[in-house]
Amino acid sequence: MFDPIVYAARRNALVTRLGTRLPGRQGASGIVAFPGNGESPANYADNCHSFRQDSSWLYFFGIDAPGMAAIIDLDEGKTTLFASDPAMSDLIWTGPAPSAAEYGSMAAVDRVLPPDAFRAALAAAAGAGRRVRYLPPYRDDVVIALAGALGLQASGVKSGADPDLIATVISLREIKEEREIVELEKAVGISVDMHRAVLREARAGWTESQAAALVSYVAAQAGARLSFSTIATTKGEVLHNHDHSRILERGGSFLLDAGAEAPSGYAGDLTTSFPIGARFSPRQADIYRLLLRMFGRATAALAPGRAFLDVHRLVCLELASGLKELGIMKGDPAEAVSCGAHALFMPHGLGHMIGLDVHDMEALGEDAVGYGGTPRSGQFGLSSLRLAKRLVPGMVHSVEPGIYFIPGLIDSWRADGLHREFIDYGALEGWIGTGGMRNEEDWLVTESGARRLGPEFDKSLEAVEAARSGA
Repeated sequence: MFDPIVYAARRNALVTRLGTRLPGRQGASGIVAFPGNGESPANYADNCHSFRQDSSWLYFFGIDAPGMAAIIDLDEGKTTLFASDPAMSDLIWTGPAPSAAEYGSMAAVDRVLPPDAFRAALAAAAGAGRRVRYLPPYRDDVVIALAGALGLQASGVKSGADPDLIATVISLREIKEEREIVELEKAVGISVDMHRAVLREARAGWTESQAAALVSYVAAQAGARLSFSTIATTKGEVLHNHDHSRILERGGSFLLDAGAEAPSGYAGDLTTSFPIGARFSPRQADIYRLLLRMFGRATAALAPGRAFLDVHRLVCLELASGLKELGIMKGDPAEAVSCGAHALFMPHGLGHMIGLDVHDMEALGEDAVGYGGTPRSGQFGLSSLRLAKRLVPGMVHSVEPGIYFIPGLIDSWRADGLHREFIDYGALEGWIGTGGMRNEEDWLVTESGARRLGPEFDKSLEAVEAARSGA
């Protein structure tokens, strides 16, 4: 946790900004409810998944412990934490823990009440006609608790999340404080160590699960955990492949998409592609060089005030131009990108926000976080872009161009005759076995441009093949 004053200041900023969003009022009224996360049983009550606290809770209260809730009274200007003292059974089974009052001091709240009082406080506020504001719930137990307290159906709870609160929280969380950047640097640094270990150690004959296990080991050794389920695959053309059952075979390529979550909750997210043997094949090398060109085009264009959507389009133009040079695409690259022909080879967006979530604040709504009122395109590929709005100093986001040869998608487009004026399907046939590659790093928008987070990680073709020289 940070110093208690940090959480008090963030909550004060929340109240102030929320008030400015409501024209004609002298500040916001009602209460803001923050239900923290509880334990999640895997198959019975005492066998739980690894606990992960809600990210907005961590941002405003910092307490990484289950079974708590809080209310900010916008009229009183007071914050109440609902927490319990540890029971004797807790002491026996899990060891000493802070008291409820100590937790209250850690988060700099005004008062502390037992957990059972949270539901009663919500019901009392609703019964008195006061506005109860909350963020979109994503867990069924939270939906049930809010429904019971507010006298709503589950569907009413989900649709009743407060849009002004959502927008206010996004405006605060999307601009990272210096202390947050320090934590993000830690997470990215551990993530780099994870990727370097697999790049150096992976061998033909390994299973994908061995590579994934090495990722987890390096993270745990650093006192971190994974920020998302590792993608460690010989089938890089499957964008989110979590099946780790295949064998690494010499001549193929490997894609590792993995990130660490620091103990503070801040995430890293990197992707590395490399040959399973010591060197890329000629065609793999051609695709990898183009991938690095796309990446360089993206990072050179990052700047405050620039729409990330425009950066994405520049990368797509680089992709189409490069594939035309290789004889896979044809015609005018700009026209090909305009009509979406390039998306056969990159059907996803260029990046997403990163912070206390690896897809930062996605629980608050992807369009609300990444678009900020900009309409989302319905075009294939472009519709998957998670971040499109203008960049602002303090934002942290990924840059992750990819190039993929997806057999089923190619077959479908070819059968339908899609974009034949831009895609040479005959030439493409010889490239299908190349699979898929992606390169990803995490970047901070600055006042003058952008900078990479974490230590230097040379992913040039020469550096990657040097790291694989003993494979």
